[in-house]
Amino acid sequence: MARMYNPPHPGETLREDILPALGLTVTEAARQLGITRTALSRILNGHAGISPDMARRIEAWLGPERGGRAELWLGMQMDYDLWLAEQRPIPKVERAPDLLAA
Repeated sequence: MARMYNPPHPGETLREDILPALGLTVTEAARQLGITRTALSRILNGHAGISPDMARRIEAWLGPERGGRAELWLGMQMDYDLWLAEQRPIPKVERAPDLLAA
């Protein structure tokens, strides 16, 4: 069943909500996260996803109590990636046989 909405890329949330709320530039946020400005820009513009490593960096940066839980950011990325996959035709696969009773 296809999802009926287009979830935002998590980079959009960082760009539109988090950085302005913190009053940070991309350069300063990247420095605080310990990544290059280019790497953060790629995420903010939806050209790169949130990896487990990046999710852990966000958790350490924001703190879990301020919306930084790694699982939350990975879940947002998974929702976005799955929605994109659902926009393409289902690949042709052969159905697996029934499982054998033990």
